[in-house]
Amino acid sequence: MTVKRLAFLSVLALAGCGPSETNPPTQPAAPIDTPEAEAPPATPPPGVGSIMPGSGPQTFVGRWAANAAWCANTQGAERAIEISTTRFEGYENSCGIQSIRQVSDGYQASLVCAAEGQTSNEQVRMAVHGDAMRLTWLNRNNAVVTLARCPAPPETAPPETAPPEAAPPPS
Repeated sequence: MTVKRLAFLSVLALAGCGPSETNPPTQPAAPIDTPEAEAPPATPPPGVGSIMPGSGPQTFVGRWAANAAWCANTQGAERAIEISTTRFEGYENSCGIQSIRQVSDGYQASLVCAAEGQTSNEQVRMAVHGDAMRLTWLNRNNAVVTLARCPAPPETAPPETAPPEAAPPPS
């Protein structure tokens, strides 16, 4: 058989396979219909969950301070830093989290920071155990800072409003 004839037969065989299994790039892929895909995610054993290193953003999201007394401060050098899944905000610096990945002991994040008119790239590792975080600045000679989780600020209730006054009855 010639090479041309093999190529032609291969194209015919593929053409007979029916519609393409690949979704267009502008549409989501079809869901996977298998018993494994339908099964609910495994439930961790009791007592295991958000306190395990690397068990999700809830481990590092929040307000953190090197000294618990700083948690009450909202301004100045002695105040808590605030970490979300997209931001890392501290005294005189503001960082966007460009990427984050799970590592053996927590999360490693790439930050793009602005401080005092300068932009810098930082690499940090956040390892949370209970209410303590070991924050390692990877590109600062692996400098380590131990932080304590600040309690959530109390919910502020909306101001009470008086009920609307009733209109006087028609006379």
